[in-house]
Amino acid sequence: MMKDRLEALRREALDQLETVADAAALNDLRVHYLGKKGQLTEILRGMGSLSAEERPIIGQVGNEVRAAIEEVISQKQQMFDRADTARRLQAETIDVTLPGKTPSVGAVHPLNKVAQEIEDIFIGMGYSIAEGPEVETDFFNFEALNLPKNHPARDMQDSFYITEEILLRTHTSPVQIRTMKAMNGQTPVKVICPGKVYRRDDDDATHSFMFHQIEGLVIGPNIRMSDLKGTLLQFVREMYGPQVQIRLRPSFFPFTEPSAEVDVTCVRCGGQGCRMCKQTGWIEILGCGMVHPKVLEHGGYDPAEVTGFAFGMGVERIALLKYEIDDIRHFYANDVRFLGQFARM
Repeated sequence: MMKDRLEALRREALDQLETVADAAALNDLRVHYLGKKGQLTEILRGMGSLSAEERPIIGQVGNEVRAAIEEVISQKQQMFDRADTARRLQAETIDVTLPGKTPSVGAVHPLNKVAQEIEDIFIGMGYSIAEGPEVETDFFNFEALNLPKNHPARDMQDSFYITEEILLRTHTSPVQIRTMKAMNGQTPVKVICPGKVYRRDDDDATHSFMFHQIEGLVIGPNIRMSDLKGTLLQFVREMYGPQVQIRLRPSFFPFTEPSAEVDVTCVRCGGQGCRMCKQTGWIEILGCGMVHPKVLEHGGYDPAEVTGFAFGMGVERIALLKYEIDDIRHFYANDVRFLGQFARM
């Protein structure tokens, strides 16, 4: 009888489920007994030959058999899920006592850091920031700065020419001329001019074909050399410390007269003499001087009415001394071991 076959199927299925080993085998049994082509479906297809009185009885028995098998399958599935979760937890255990991984945090590049510090110092003294193009005309880069054609001092600044009249600027002094012209003869002028400059230098420990300069310009009535010295003394003491002294040595620049080189007491030995300062106790950091009358005229000022001073420094030079770095090429090598030191400064 069909009822007996259903009861036999129930016992067989429950016996098989009792010993099932894993989730995959459990699914195979589910398909075997309850699938569309499974054993239970195969038996129930014979209900068409039953009498009207027998069909409800067999149908109820069939539903009971399906429910009994599904309940055991569900229990087994939950058991396998719990075992799998426990296994994964054991395999993927995290030791919360281990130190965490510190995220890699960027830092301001040392050259940008020093440039910003220089700008902040001069802004604190009342200066404004002026900028100009890196691709300049020969007039602004040389002629307006008292460097006419064939002037021997042009050889000191071996230049990248694009045409006979266009070149990459060799200093930020052209910005001074552009600023003077923009002021249209008005005073006071009190600016610093930061930016990149380009010269045909071979890269070595102290030179690069591209580097950064910051120049300063002050124009007004009765501007004196003593104003220049006091300004630079204030700057180096804010940059390197209150103990630092400066000295001015006579020099020559076509755009200033008189001109001077500025030395500071060695930041490492305090002026006692060491390898860094070559036992002299002094290190050169920048050039300066009183603005040449011809430069004032090119800028639209009457040298009989106003005077001015100017200075120029290499940012790399200032940074080398500040951080006691021995090779300018470290700034451009993109070595994170070197750059990472400045995240803590």
